[in-house]
Amino acid sequence: MKLQLNRPICFFDIEATGINIGKDRIIEISILKIFPNGKQEDKTWLIFPEMPIPPKSTAIHGIKDEDVEGKLPFKNVAIPILKMIENTDLAGYNSNRFDIPILVEEMLRAGISFDIKKHNTIDVQIIFHKMEPRNLSAAYKYYCKKHLVKAHSSKADTFATYEILLAQLEKYKDLKKDVKSLNKFSYQKNIADLAGFIKIDENGDEIFNFGKYKGEKILKIFEKDTNYYDWIQNSDFPLYTKKILTSIKLRKFNNN
Repeated sequence: MKLQLNRPICFFDIEATGINIGKDRIIEISILKIFPNGKQEDKTWLIFPEMPIPPKSTAIHGIKDEDVEGKLPFKNVAIPILKMIENTDLAGYNSNRFDIPILVEEMLRAGISFDIKKHNTIDVQIIFHKMEPRNLSAAYKYYCKKHLVKAHSSKADTFATYEILLAQLEKYKDLKKDVKSLNKFSYQKNIADLAGFIKIDENGDEIFNFGKYKGEKILKIFEKDTNYYDWIQNSDFPLYTKKILTSIKLRKFNNN
């Protein structure tokens, strides 16, 4: 294989009600699992999001409310999804910024503490943008010389993403082919949470990346403005972002 694997890797794509990590819900997820011996298996779940699907989202992926009527909510399929990606690495297109954060959010909502640190992650879009500073359809045409049929169908997007990565490995001879190297190359540096609300400054300290305290150290703000933490916890921020902020807040007390 062109892609060097020490354990299975799961390519996946998610369609959702929108792009707000904290509020929107998954309505479709496709996973393509590649084993080190080249064996493949794939599974697609259509999910009831427990909220209406906005027309502007339907216009992108084509999934309507009636398409998910009678389907199971995420909490009822969380365990099968978790089992499929357990002890694997993860890859997707724009997955570090959207698919992984919203998946973790849904897992937390279902009562499952999903530890992303157990997985190497490859974001094919980041490799694409670093190597050829352009969407998935363009990448598919550029690398695979094919037209992407049914773009924004999670299954089509998932398989296209896998093909693109293989083509990238073939094209860029200096791009290392093992998962850990690709994880490092496509990793979002200086981001403490998954959604990008918390960054790491040059000194290694967490800083806010939004709002009135953008660019300021989180621990100092929590000392200065004691209500800011509570405001965040009661607002529509992703659960994982809130979890990281709680760990930062608790760090001060644990060090005393």
